Amino acid sequence: MELSKRQEAILEIVKKNGPITGEQIAEQLNLTRATLRPDLSILTMAGLLEARPRVGYFYSGKTADRVLADKITRIKVGDVKSVPIVVPEQCTVYDAVVTMFIEDVGTLYVVREGGLLEGVVSRKDLLKSTLGGQDIHKLPVGVIMTRMPNVHTTDVNDSVWLAAHKLLTHEVDSLPVVKTVPGTKEKQYEVVGRFSKTNVTRLFVELGEGS
Repeated sequence: MELSKRQEAILEIVKKNGPITGEQIAEQLNLTRATLRPDLSILTMAGLLEARPRVGYFYSGKTADRVLADKITRIKVGDVKSVPIVVPEQCTVYDAVVTMFIEDVGTLYVVREGGLLEGVVSRKDLLKSTLGGQDIHKLPVGVIMTRMPNVHTTDVNDSVWLAAHKLLTHEVDSLPVVKTVPGTKEKQYEVVGRFSKTNVTRLFVELGEGS
């Protein structure tokens, strides 16, 4: 978040003199209260200043970077997830390659009836199989996919920060967004979305535009 010179001046005044009223801030800057109202609103909504009725403005103690970090940890995966691209386990490698190309994704999620996650297949998996001399028109993705429980997932209620950390840690381009299916002996997950590096990039652009 980039502040204007006037907003930086307001922050310094509040840091040194807070709590302080809007009228007192305006007086120190030789401006009217109405002129400062938009700047005070921006600083308050951004979390850099806090305001209390009959008391005035005071510094929250947060830097602009800290405010951005707080926003990211509050945003949930469910708020930014994309539509998952899924295929059945019997899908051939050839059809999987075509689907990946048409949908422009780097990973396909392999599901069984009910959208339950069975595994994932990546570009690398498909490339290996095409170079292996096997008939990709007959070879099912179930043979080459990474199976559960070795698939890294994220939940709709996970923070975007946590999901992004998983992307980096496990060096994958996306995570299936899942929710646990209740009433089953073994843990089963329904695929409800996709969280990818593109989601992270889009979120940062939107945060920057809104700052």
